[in-house]
Order: sequence, then structure tokens, then C-alpha cells
Amino acid sequence: MSTAKNNPADGAGIGLENVRFAYPGGTAMNFNLTLAASDIVAVMGPSGSGKSTLLSLIAGFETPASGHIRIGGADVASLAPHRRPVSMVFQENNLFSHLTVAQNVGLGRSTSLRLTEEDREAVSKALRRTGLAGKETRLPQALSGGERQRVALARVLIRKQPVLLLDEPFASLGPALRDEMLDLIAALHEEQAMTTLMATHDPRDAERLCRTMVFIEAGTVAGFGPASEFLAGNGSEAFNRYIGGRREKR
Repeated sequence: MSTAKNNPADGAGIGLENVRFAYPGGTAMNFNLTLAASDIVAVMGPSGSGKSTLLSLIAGFETPASGHIRIGGADVASLAPHRRPVSMVFQENNLFSHLTVAQNVGLGRSTSLRLTEEDREAVSKALRRTGLAGKETRLPQALSGGERQRVALARVLIRKQPVLLLDEPFASLGPALRDEMLDLIAALHEEQAMTTLMATHDPRDAERLCRTMVFIEAGTVAGFGPASEFLAGNGSEAFNRYIGGRREKR
């Protein structure tokens, strides 16, 4: 996969150093992880292991009790989510039901939707790029699940942030549509080279898209390395048990 050149969205390296976090009454988590700029990473692990928490800590939706979170070398642990150079796509799309497709995408440029002509052109270009041209005035409830995810990705495109986080974004989609969306993520990554982390339970997602594997178990990084090696059976015993169970469900 090639890397985009001289693009403001080119990826930034990510580093977590002794990042400690716990939900009230929950298991203590401690993350240490270093990811190269523009890498595309699968985050896998059992339900409740901490995959979504890891992404939320990077995005700023959760605050660590201690430790450092660095993006592009800058410690962002104390920054609010909107001040971090991060875009995030959730399983539930995070769209506003009362806003049109174009307005939902436009939020990526202005939360007040006071868009300049340049902003409006960026929205139109992003909608064309994600196959949504002609659907600008539709509301989210008039779209299919795949189309709603395309709206979320179009919003990512116009934000042009160097880090993209995907929290099981295609879990509710059928196999054919899921593959189509993974191909779109791959194309967007090739164009903008964002550092991309995708939490998933499905090894096919990692096989199709990702270069690096992060395996989360019991609130810590229990495995890290090339995704191809992990998926070939050369990961830890815990990962092999986990992936074996997932493959049996294919």
C-alpha cells in the first residue's frame, strides 16, 4: 500500500506510556503502545478486554488516571476531544437524525454549520468520493446502514486529521457491504495516509485491511506485531485461542 505525499492528513505516530484507567468498580487497565505514523492497525481482543477504551483514551472521550498519550510527539492526555488531531467513527455512526446528509458532513468543518464556499465544495467532494452524490438532502433515517457509515467517513475526509479511529464500524453490516466498506477505508488510507486503528472482532477485517495487530486482553496490550504473523498462527497462545474461536464462527 502506498503512502500519500505532502498531505496535511498524513498520519502522526501514537504513543501510550503507562496509561492507567479504570471504570468505577471495573478492572484496572494499563496501556503501553507505540504505533508508527501512517500505520493501519487492527485492535482485537475479547469483549470487555479494553479495545473501545483504548480508542476512547486516544480520542479523549475517557481521561486516564495517569500516564502520557502522545500524538505526533505532543502529549494530548489533558486535551479535550475537539482539540486532538483525531477523527473517530463509531458502530452507531454518530449522525444527527434531524440534519441532512450534507449538514452531517458539514459538521466536520463547522459545528455551527456556518460554511464558506470552500467548505461547501469540500462537502460535495467528500460526498462524491464516498458514493453519496445526489443524497445531500436526505435524512439519516432514509439511508441504509452502509450509506450512514459512508456519511461518517465523508465527515472524516473533510476534517483531514492525521489519526482515524474506527470502533467496530461495520459490525452490523452483511459480508458484501462490509467488504465494500473495508475497501473504501483502504482507498481513503492510501489517499491520506492517516494513522488508522480499527477495533474489530472479525479476523477477516484484519486480513483484508491491516498491517499491524494489537491484541488487548484484560486491559493491557498482550500482543503486538505484523497482522500477517498473528493471523498465520504465530501470535501468543492467548491470541491463538481467541482467533480460533472467532474463526469457528465464520
